[in-house]
Amino acid sequence: MSTSQPPHFLRDDEATQECQALLSTLPKEKTRLITLHKYQDFWYSARQLGGVLACQQHFQAQDTDIHLATAPKSGTTWLKALVFTLLNRKNCPITKDHPLVTTNPHDLVPFLEFDLYANNQVPDLASFASPRLFSIHLPFTSLPKSVHESACKLVYLCRDPKDVFVSLWHFSNKLRPQNIETISFEETFHKYCKGVSFFGPFWDHILGYWKESLRNPEKILFLKYEDLKEQPRLHLRRLAQFMHCPFSAKEETEGVVDEILELCSFGNLRNLEVNKDGKLSSGVENTAFFRRGEVGDWKNYLTAEMGDQLDEIIEEKFYGSGLSF
Repeated sequence: MSTSQPPHFLRDDEATQECQALLSTLPKEKTRLITLHKYQDFWYSARQLGGVLACQQHFQAQDTDIHLATAPKSGTTWLKALVFTLLNRKNCPITKDHPLVTTNPHDLVPFLEFDLYANNQVPDLASFASPRLFSIHLPFTSLPKSVHESACKLVYLCRDPKDVFVSLWHFSNKLRPQNIETISFEETFHKYCKGVSFFGPFWDHILGYWKESLRNPEKILFLKYEDLKEQPRLHLRRLAQFMHCPFSAKEETEGVVDEILELCSFGNLRNLEVNKDGKLSSGVENTAFFRRGEVGDWKNYLTAEMGDQLDEIIEEKFYGSGLSF
């Protein structure tokens, strides 16, 4: 799975001149895979930061936009598949020719900071039909000003931080160049507990969206991966209501809810040819996004001491917020 070079979004040598000037002023942490830089209290690779800056400076939100917000490895691929299929069910009925059958969810719902504004480019978004559907890993406080000021909607999906860590470690090893030895589980865990990870600290990322969802539930729908897994029909209907495209009585009778859930299920997506052999424009193989997707998989990797340590951090950081895992 690993290659001779890391994917484009991890390469420091592709950072813009403006970004390089900023990088020299920021705190940094060296990891086995990449150097991370702390900007506005969160951690990014050099090239990721270039996309963040361009997005913040140039993206103009529309009131009808829908943004899918997640921290990395929190169920992003599944959320993209579900929402794309939900929003486009009139124009793209579920058949053997559905876009998900031939295209990875990450190509159907682009990241603002990774794809559209990567490396300080300013894209022409005129071809995006309304409602425009985008994805972001950005923390709430770092969203472009226009997102905060518009009536656009955000769907935030979070996941048990212990499962997120295990998934991040596996994903990082899939991205590492061939000349780099396997990334240390213990070293990565230590940094994760310090808050040093892509778009981390995890607690600040989650709490930013959680607190805003309490203040403004019409703008932010806050979901937990575990709840979505346990009651998928309930939460798919919540998504539809939130995005003003509720299921009709006819659709309910015809089983459209279950059709969407089956098409977007982990097992179905993983077994599609495009996700077995395809590759994103960033160079990441589609198979990298389909490992297990199970709740509680962390128990197969973390020691009891590690689990207790993360539980203590979670309890401390989320204390009094009303949110628990």
